[in-house]
Amino acid sequence: MANAIPSDADERRGVVPVVCYETSRLPTLDLPAMQAGLADATVVDRVVAPPRDAACFRVPAGHYFRIVNPNGHQVGDLNLWSADNLEERFYSGKTRQLQASHITTGDHVWSNMPHLNPLATVVHDSLAWYGIDEYGGSVHDVIGTRCDPYTNYRLRGEDYHYCCHSNLTRALASHLGVSVEDAEPHVHDVINVFMCTGFTLDTHQYFMKATPARAGDSISFFAHKALLGVLSACPGGNCGSSHSDDATPCFPLEVEVLEPASPVAIATDTRLTGRYVGGHGAG
Repeated sequence: MANAIPSDADERRGVVPVVCYETSRLPTLDLPAMQAGLADATVVDRVVAPPRDAACFRVPAGHYFRIVNPNGHQVGDLNLWSADNLEERFYSGKTRQLQASHITTGDHVWSNMPHLNPLATVVHDSLAWYGIDEYGGSVHDVIGTRCDPYTNYRLRGEDYHYCCHSNLTRALASHLGVSVEDAEPHVHDVINVFMCTGFTLDTHQYFMKATPARAGDSISFFAHKALLGVLSACPGGNCGSSHSDDATPCFPLEVEVLEPASPVAIATDTRLTGRYVGGHGAG
């Protein structure tokens, strides 16, 4: 027998929430030092992700990478791995718990357990002005997974091969010189760069709306270790209308890799140099 609605329902709903992970307790990294190094960094590589396709890029440790929206009106799906170990990769769940549902300047992007390292830090975001809108929407989310052919088939009963999941898979397979079957398990949940998303206030459904990005907008990261990245120029274009089809106008995205004029000296918290001993209490 189900419980009846309690007489103190309003009181139960009114309990004040507690933030699970206090950002003041996070290990600290020297953001001003990272930002200063970007000011005189030089572009040493440039990669273009064509519309409805993806491209790989590599970033040496201590360098920067900048994702540029040359035309505006385009969102991208980003995967990141440690270049030396594909088993260490971007972890969207822990990033949104430790940072926020949408990342901006000063936020770190974290890797999966058992590594749990900051892979990169956002050092500049030209869309930081957007904040959170009246619908609860914001930019650069780490909520969504990526558009994929499996969900698309479930919803529409149609095969579509240029979803971001497939784009990332093809690009990674080509870069590594392996089959798409071998590459696909490495593809993971993404940073939705330039994408404006949130959850509806009434039904709590994931929504997207047209990106506020204009031509020339960008987001820049400092790489804490050597990184392999793949960026897909999403078939949703600006994600203001249709998705996973060829109906929406799409544009390229660019990735610039930048080398600082001198090595960036970052004062790091000692908690970043250690790691859980393991064992999980067994034996």
